[in-house]
Amino acid sequence: MYVMMRIRPLLKLLPFIVLLMAVGCTMNTPVQGKGEAYLQGEWQQDNIPGERKLLNYSLSKFRFTCDSFYIAINTISRVNSGADSCMNKGRWTEYIKGRYEQTGDALHLRGVFVNADGSLKDNKTCFRFGPYETYYKVETRNDSLLTFSSSTTVLPIQARLVKRITCTPKALQY
Repeated sequence: MYVMMRIRPLLKLLPFIVLLMAVGCTMNTPVQGKGEAYLQGEWQQDNIPGERKLLNYSLSKFRFTCDSFYIAINTISRVNSGADSCMNKGRWTEYIKGRYEQTGDALHLRGVFVNADGSLKDNKTCFRFGPYETYYKVETRNDSLLTFSSSTTVLPIQARLVKRITCTPKALQY
């Protein structure tokens, strides 16, 4: 009887506790972030200084949508240092997709190497596969020209805006 007297006031509070938990603890659908407004779009590197004198060089195309990125790296080589099925007469393209974050002027890209159709690239294919992670220092020249500098590359990437994209966050798929 003593126990019932102590529990009865708690039982009266139970519906309010359940209501507060239901209202305060709803699951939000995971949605991609908005990313950086100035980056939204397709950016292309047209050339690099002295490319005619280089044995190997790469030109990059970036696509930023919300907090996601997609990169196509076109490599040109005048030296055949691998299987011709991979080297394709000195021209090949590698693809990367993932998410990015920016802090100050540092752009952190974290993703994976993929095939041209966006599917995950395995270790039986040509060139790089697996995780991709790099930091770029981004300098804005104007609203349609950016410079990406990295400690892992000698030459900075000068990229011009090809097409502006408006971020429309989408639900994340697992």
